[in-house]
Amino acid sequence: FLMVRVAGLHDQLVAQVKDVGPDGQLPGQQVGALRPLVRDLLQDQSRLFREELLPRLADAGIAVLDYPQLSQTQREAAAAYFHNDVFPVLTPLGVDPGHPFPQISSRSLNLAVVLRDPIVGECFARLKVPSTLKRLVPIPLNSPRRRPASSHANNQASSNGAHRANGRNTRQSAFVWLEQLIAAHLDQLFPGMETVGVYPFRVLRDADFEIQIDEAGDLLATVEQGLRQRRFGSVVNLTVQAGMPEAVCEVLRDNLEVDPADLIEIEGPLGLNDLSELTELDRPELKDRPIVARTPLELRRSGDPFTAIQRGDLLLHHPYDTFSTVTEFIEAAARDPQVLAIKQTLYRVGTNSPIVRALLEASEQGKQVAVLVELKARFDEENNIEWARTLERAGVHVVYGQVDLKTHGKVALVVRREAQGLRRYVHLGTGNYNASTARVYEDYALLTCREDIGEDASNLFNALTGYARGVRYNKLLVAPHGLRQGLLQRIEREIEHQRNGRQGHLVFKINALVDKAFIQALYRASQAGVQVDLLVRGMCCLRPGIPGLSENIRVVSLVGRFLEHSRIYSFANGGLEGEDEVFLGSADLMPRNLDHRVEVIFPLEDAGLRAQLTRVALPAYLRDTVNARRLLPDGTYKRIKPEKGEEPFDVQMWFARHMPDAPDDNLLTLRAPLVTPIGG
Repeated sequence: FLMVRVAGLHDQLVAQVKDVGPDGQLPGQQVGALRPLVRDLLQDQSRLFREELLPRLADAGIAVLDYPQLSQTQREAAAAYFHNDVFPVLTPLGVDPGHPFPQISSRSLNLAVVLRDPIVGECFARLKVPSTLKRLVPIPLNSPRRRPASSHANNQASSNGAHRANGRNTRQSAFVWLEQLIAAHLDQLFPGMETVGVYPFRVLRDADFEIQIDEAGDLLATVEQGLRQRRFGSVVNLTVQAGMPEAVCEVLRDNLEVDPADLIEIEGPLGLNDLSELTELDRPELKDRPIVARTPLELRRSGDPFTAIQRGDLLLHHPYDTFSTVTEFIEAAARDPQVLAIKQTLYRVGTNSPIVRALLEASEQGKQVAVLVELKARFDEENNIEWARTLERAGVHVVYGQVDLKTHGKVALVVRREAQGLRRYVHLGTGNYNASTARVYEDYALLTCREDIGEDASNLFNALTGYARGVRYNKLLVAPHGLRQGLLQRIEREIEHQRNGRQGHLVFKINALVDKAFIQALYRASQAGVQVDLLVRGMCCLRPGIPGLSENIRVVSLVGRFLEHSRIYSFANGGLEGEDEVFLGSADLMPRNLDHRVEVIFPLEDAGLRAQLTRVALPAYLRDTVNARRLLPDGTYKRIKPEKGEEPFDVQMWFARHMPDAPDDNLLTLRAPLVTPIGG
């Protein structure tokens, strides 16, 4: 958020942009409103870590200690680790007229060190905490000594918790922070100097580099140059540990060119994302119970994805349905001698990708393989560049996307020779071809061999890899030239149905709603009496429940164990049997998705699959009382709780346990509709 969204506002300030947003605020006013909110959020995060998480970890036998808490035995073990593993990696950098202030890379953890030289007096040095080492250093399980009276209460709670755990938990662990271990041994880095003070700090830099059309003759080279610039873009945030003297803050602010308002003081450790190292502990009882992902019944029966798809469209719901179904589809295409060509978009594929390995195998088998690798997928650029080069070396036709548009749509096309001629098999998804994130991201995907959708996929890839204008699609809604109009027209159609006495109902499940035209269209729908249910996980600039404007709109945000990532657009279409429409895809209702990306929204043509979403899945989402919060008219959120006497309903765990597997199960489930009224 700071490195991209707030950085964009800073860029507008530098450019002296005078345009106001829909809220009537100038960029400077938006930055001013955000600063206290960001400060409160970070300070609240630190407080929760100190007061809640540390004691609970200690109760479980996991002690995350400050260096002063360590016993003599623990200090000796830590000193040995420092000498053998840390000291050789460190590079102290002095700052004086002969040594300019060093470059501080984004997201790095650093120590500002104030020293006293017996000859020249006070000196300043910077020490980078190496990111190549574990931030949490394991230490022996000796009982830590009590801290001095001035110590933080949270650390004492951690120490006491470790003592409490000693008697009942044999699977104990203890750690000390790497930066504190370094600070305790500065005499080895600065011999003959007196350490006056050591103060951790961390910077975040602008990570949003623009690609100018007239400068991007080689898109690959342009992105690589932007990645190098990102590490040292302008600083948008400086976070320091509480207690840093004003003189040291001033040195950092001046040299990093940071506005004083963008400096935030935090109690306790900085960069708490490194706590994820604790998840590597072998403590299954402290982790979520794994769910067993299913393989769809049709695929289990046939064993061959092409035969299964010929029998009918397949709708996958990840992570409840295994993502291996998708990888096996591409792997089967790579091995099948009847397959002539594979075309695919890749946005975020992760490391060690089975999808990419299958595409490489297909190329080695002599198949025509064309892949659009989106180099501009933010924070995945380096990974995508490496995969693009690997694919190119194997003879794959690699396209880097368009300079002015990100290709965000998720499409794979397989062309296969069969007895009746060539047949196209298509995978269309709401999520990335990433086997790792598919275990924690909720997404839908469609496998189909419908001729009209196959033709659309061919036309899409021809437009992406070649030159095309005015491409028309049979079924797909494709941004930036048809998606906005297609969805807006369907909202207007719902309004007309309502005005003509037929049922109007819209259910959208998306990540964000910020587009002004769609917000106004949904307001019009509400004013016409259309029931509007919005499942918006993240940013929502629409205000529901305002009399005369949006009283028929309900907005719910679900944040749970899995990241709700699918985008679903459901239109009742007057409530006519079989006339409803459901689209799924990769696009949110944001200008960047609708106007500045290649996005693909695809319909569910099979009536049974539509019913599975409209009569089972979407109503179940609206029933959640564990992960859900309702957006109120004033813009705040309120957690949704079960009614008195009702059991809590966790929709994600319900999907994991109860989603129908066979057609008969579908019918049984559909007889028990779960939808609740708009006022419920």
